[in-house]
Amino acid sequence: MSGPPLRAPRRRAKLTRLTRLRRSLRKTWRRWTRPGKGGPLWRRWLIRGALAALIAPILLVLAIGMTGSPGTLLMLSEAIQGEPVRYRPVSLGLVSPHLVRAVIAAEDARFCQHWGFDVGAISQALGEEGRLRGASTISQQTAKNVFLWPDRSWLRKGIEAYFTALIELFWSKRRVMESYLNVAEFGGGAFGAEAAARRFFGVSASALTARQAAQLAAVLPSPQTWKANPPSPYVAQRAQILLRRMETVRAQGLDDCVLGR
Repeated sequence: MSGPPLRAPRRRAKLTRLTRLRRSLRKTWRRWTRPGKGGPLWRRWLIRGALAALIAPILLVLAIGMTGSPGTLLMLSEAIQGEPVRYRPVSLGLVSPHLVRAVIAAEDARFCQHWGFDVGAISQALGEEGRLRGASTISQQTAKNVFLWPDRSWLRKGIEAYFTALIELFWSKRRVMESYLNVAEFGGGAFGAEAAARRFFGVSASALTARQAAQLAAVLPSPQTWKANPPSPYVAQRAQILLRRMETVRAQGLDDCVLGR
């Protein structure tokens, strides 16, 4: 009974934050781009470029947050190479809750607790020589998949961190999860839950069973290597482990920010 009344205040609070941010950015832009106020010409253009680099991602995040992603750079790359691309984005309400729990269990058990970055997991993922070894949260993977290119460089990681902070600021957890499930690669040219469910099981994403969801989530670390159906012995074993973890996710409310109670 207390849920619905809170929606309007939260919406107004978010609009207030957006208004303040817009005014602040506009004021900063005018201050540093006004002739004679920003120093030498090269410095003014440098500042303009830096401000544009900061503002453009904000506008992009807001736009994608409202309209959804039309596709990703990875999909474009696959299509250019002549590979099949199956992409059918759907709303989160048309995705089985089993798949939501499965990806949380497989990829990011603290999805509802962190603000985009799991500091503990990142620390463990850094090898002794400081090499990147994964440990990306669902929010980070969403930022990478929706806005960036597939790469494992520090440059892309830095840009990814900025986009991650932005989607955590402007999107709800449900929106992050919906975007993630719509663009994640599941193998066989299938991108997103709907395309993967139809490709591997011949059903819609809303009709996925717990086991089918676990098999899909089991291939996420390497969809080009593993196949959801028929599963290899490794994928079948990993899916069985995920089924137990999915029950833990449900029992402990680790999916509350997405599915509620």
